Amino acid sequence: MSTATDAVLVTGIGATTPLGGDAASTWDGMLAGRSGISAIEEEWAAALPVRIAGRLAVEPTEVLARVQARRMDRCEQVALVAAREAWADAGAPEVDPERLAVVIGTGTGGALTLLGQDDVLETSGVRRVSPHTVPMLMANGPAAWVSIELGARGGAHTPVSACASGAEAIAMGLDLIRLGRADVVVAGGAEACVHPLPLAGFAQAKAHSTRNDEPQRASRPFDVDRDGFVIGEGAAVVVLERAGFRAARAHAALAGAGVTSDAHHITAAHPEGQARAMRLALAAAGLSPHEVAHVHAHATSTPMGDLVEARSLADAIGTHPSVTATKSMTGHLFGAAGAIGALAAILTVRDGIVPATQNVDTLDPEIGLDVVMGEPRKGAVSAALANSFGFGGHNASLIFTPAP
Repeated sequence: MSTATDAVLVTGIGATTPLGGDAASTWDGMLAGRSGISAIEEEWAAALPVRIAGRLAVEPTEVLARVQARRMDRCEQVALVAAREAWADAGAPEVDPERLAVVIGTGTGGALTLLGQDDVLETSGVRRVSPHTVPMLMANGPAAWVSIELGARGGAHTPVSACASGAEAIAMGLDLIRLGRADVVVAGGAEACVHPLPLAGFAQAKAHSTRNDEPQRASRPFDVDRDGFVIGEGAAVVVLERAGFRAARAHAALAGAGVTSDAHHITAAHPEGQARAMRLALAAAGLSPHEVAHVHAHATSTPMGDLVEARSLADAIGTHPSVTATKSMTGHLFGAAGAIGALAAILTVRDGIVPATQNVDTLDPEIGLDVVMGEPRKGAVSAALANSFGFGGHNASLIFTPAP
């Protein structure tokens, strides 16, 4: 077990998601079993095979200054909104700027800017392209904007590991602190790519649910009739700090992390790679499998993906922990997904309650896990594991325990 002296504390949380414009409303939505998924009503979606998405509950332009927002891609906007909340929640710690780092992961970065400005170029010519295009589309934009906002000079990093990006960012934050390179790290993930191209691409790959007539029931992890994920947008950010750096209230402790790669297939997951990430997280936390009481599953609602994770989880941890999948409510936020999962695990540990997985009418008998369904499950959680896996064989697992 990690000791209090090497503990890394979670002292701040922030989010903007399809369930709410901040961490509290997102958590309330998860506990209430509320769906943030709805139909896409815009004309551009009419001819698409997929016309549903988990879109932001609160527009970032309602929070950010208008001039600033116009110079940022939507992915950068949501990252800054979540980071501001997390920093304020942590009490805006006084830290040497050279000991303050930022790690914000993303899967696609400024995809909306790239696609939108390409349309401008094609239809209106070079002179109509925005001079802000490059800093808006670059994947490191979210981390850069947050570092500028906070004056962080200890590094601004951007893991781009598909749907594991947000979790890998938090794992990197843990490393930075334990390696003595930072006292405080602002870490998380951001994504905003609800657009015809990714919707069409995922539909063609048979990865996205096509339940257009029932959006709120489309994302159904572990259900026997699951038919794919639902794209979502948003961000979640946490403030990590070295225990003893200052006297501060903490939501939980980040006890360990494991990051692996499958080296197997560009889209198909390998259970051994996932299991290795979980085992590495256990070893880093000094925990045995039976000490993990809860798992926030990656569980995107794809037929094969959910089954592979269930098997790797049973292999690495066992079938005893309670398991939940909040993508049933938020949709799949890609590069932000791991950070959203981490947020849910942190609050499960803090509050002693597990949100129920929604839309599980008939649990797939091959899953073989203790999936929390119906109502949230109350009870103290001694350790929670949050899984996040991505195309390319990226795997990241985080373990949270009660704050010391």
